Amino acid sequence: MTVSPSVSPSVSPSVSRSEPRVGVWLIGARGSVATTVVAGCAAVTAGLNAPTGMVTETPLFAGTGLPALSSLVFGGHDTVDCPLPKRAEALAAGGVLPHGLPSAISSELTTADREIRPGGPLPGDTREPAHLIDAFSTDIRDFVRRHGLARAVVVNVASTEPATTGSALPPSSLYAAAALRAGCPYVNFTPSTGLHHPALASLAAASGLPYAGRDGKTGQTLLRSVLGPMFAQRALTVRAWSGTNLLGGGDGAALADPAAAAAKNAGKERVLADTLGRAPEGETHIDDVPALGDWKTAWDHIAFDGFLGTRMILQTTWQGCDSTLAAPLALDLARLMSRAHEAGLTGPLADLGFYFKDPVGDGPSALGEQYAALADFAGRLRELRGEGDTR
Repeated sequence: MTVSPSVSPSVSPSVSRSEPRVGVWLIGARGSVATTVVAGCAAVTAGLNAPTGMVTETPLFAGTGLPALSSLVFGGHDTVDCPLPKRAEALAAGGVLPHGLPSAISSELTTADREIRPGGPLPGDTREPAHLIDAFSTDIRDFVRRHGLARAVVVNVASTEPATTGSALPPSSLYAAAALRAGCPYVNFTPSTGLHHPALASLAAASGLPYAGRDGKTGQTLLRSVLGPMFAQRALTVRAWSGTNLLGGGDGAALADPAAAAAKNAGKERVLADTLGRAPEGETHIDDVPALGDWKTAWDHIAFDGFLGTRMILQTTWQGCDSTLAAPLALDLARLMSRAHEAGLTGPLADLGFYFKDPVGDGPSALGEQYAALADFAGRLRELRGEGDTR
């Protein structure tokens, strides 16, 4: 889909026929985050909304050669069959999307929905992992071929799956393998295993493709990555750090599974250990509250010592909408990975750690340092463009 509400999918006022188009293949393509990605891209392209929350739309990335939002074409895999227009209407009713937006961009939502293919494995599916990987990669290749795309980026925005045990490949790893098999850069925006499975290490190394992840940093952990360094830099001793998350929607239901919640919390706790130099006492809890829908409340209670051992407390409350926090980051990452692929970059892109709770590669956990690394990455893309890397 080329996201332009007033023209056909093949032509838009801001993209010429000669300008390359880029695919964004979403795993979990009918979920809240994916729907918000497609709707948000269409709204920004049409000038209906500002690109708030998109770092790639700030001056930092001027001149880096990122693909235009209007050049993005959407498709994906999902195991549910609720059409995107209907899903968008539900999100608008819940206050996630602006009132009236689904009808304004109905053609873009319908076009993207036509490009969603059945995911898996579904109950009763007896296909071997190799057959599923082949089927998924064929879907992606066919998408690229039919639309004449310069490339496609696969972004996993599906619900969190339990941490992997044993040697079997979980669904997130099947999709990750399919992305590489199809020659596509891969982003894991979830805490699910994806490319982290040991069985995929050699495939990732030999693919010659860039990849990034995992677990998008959108709320509570974003705040922790700022507050943790603050305490360390001010030489204040954190005695305990406890947290609670209240959320509904698909994520709330998925994270009601203790194994899935443990996978999610691992990244939250790792940020504290890395930025404070040690893991403080306390735990983070996740509670499913279906009535909250796509909205989330995250509360942190931080006990720390000041000068002369004076005991003090900091409490924070973060209330936000998961999908609208995540969607601009997913669009950023799709554009960055496309540009990295075009520039010939390969392997784990640690410079994109700014976006993740548990980044691949070696890099800092403090948000300020991660932003500096992202700025360096932008400069690198700019330099590579000047060297004529496009092909």
